[in-house]
Amino acid sequence: MKKWFGSGMLLLAAIIWGVAFVAQSVGMDYVGPFTFNYARYFIGALVLLPFILIKYTIPKKNREAGKTATEPEHKKKHVLYTITGGALCGVLLFVASMLQQFGILYSEIVGKAGFLTALYIILVPVLGLLFGKKVKALIWVCVGLAATGLYLLCMTEGFIPELGDILLLLCALVFSFHIMLIDKVSPGHDGVVISCVQFAVAGVLCFICAMIWEKWDFNALLQAYIPILYTGALSCGIGYTFQILGQKHVEPTRASLILCLESVVSVLAGWLLLPNQELSLREILGCVIMFAGIVLAQFVRKEEAGEERKGTEA
Repeated sequence: MKKWFGSGMLLLAAIIWGVAFVAQSVGMDYVGPFTFNYARYFIGALVLLPFILIKYTIPKKNREAGKTATEPEHKKKHVLYTITGGALCGVLLFVASMLQQFGILYSEIVGKAGFLTALYIILVPVLGLLFGKKVKALIWVCVGLAATGLYLLCMTEGFIPELGDILLLLCALVFSFHIMLIDKVSPGHDGVVISCVQFAVAGVLCFICAMIWEKWDFNALLQAYIPILYTGALSCGIGYTFQILGQKHVEPTRASLILCLESVVSVLAGWLLLPNQELSLREILGCVIMFAGIVLAQFVRKEEAGEERKGTEA
C-alpha cells in the first residue's frame, strides 16, 4: 500500500511539473531566469512554512508522556540532519533548475526540453550502479520503453546539439544526483521540512545571482505573477514535496520512471495552452509507449529483503 501511495504522490508531482514547463517558458517573457526562480522558490518555501509552524508549535500532549531523558539530544541531531540534507538538496536544486531555466530560454521546442531533462530516467540507474545499487532486468526494460516513448514524443526534428540542448543535458545529470540525494536523506525525516529548506537555500542562491546579473523590475514581476505563482505554490510547494514524500516508499529508478511522465504532460500542456503546437500520430504513440513503461514498472517486485530500502519502516 505504501508503494502505491508513494507512486501516486510522484505521479501528481509529474503532472504539476509538466504544466510548469509552459509556465516557465511564459514567465521568462517578463523576467530573467534567476529572478523567475528566486521568486518561485521563495513562494514555495512560504507555502510550506505555515504547515511546519503548526506541526511543531502546537503542543502534542500525547507525546510528552513517552519522552525519555535522551530524547532532546536525539531530536537535536535529527533536526540537524534534516536541515543539512535539505540544504544540500537546495544546492543541487539551484544548479539543476538554473540549467533547466536557461536551457528552456535557449530552446524553442518545449517537448525537446522535456525529453532532454527527462534523461535522468536513464542516468539514475546508471549512476546507481556506480554506487553499488542493483537494478532488476525488467526495470531496464521499462527504462527502454520510457526512453523510446520519450523519443517518439519529443524528438520531432533531427537532433542537432545547441547551447540549450547542452544545458538541459547537464540539468538531467544534476537532477539525477538530486533524486539520489533525496532517496538518501528523506527516509525517517520530515519531507516537508526538507522541501522547505531546499527552496529557501535555492531561492537565496538565485536571489544573489539575480542581484548580480539581472535588473530589478517590480513591474515585470507583477506581469509574470500567474506563472510565478503556479511554479511557486504548485510546482515547488506541492510538487517537490510530493516528490520527497513519495520517494520515502519508492526506489530511485522506479521513482525516476514515474517523474519522467512530466515530459508527456509538458507536450500535452504546450499543445493545449501554447499556439502552434499539435500532437502528431508519432507523438501520441510515444505517449502510449512511455505510459506502458511507467505502468509496467509499478508491478516489478522490490529487491530481496536484504536490499530493501532502509526507510520503509518510517
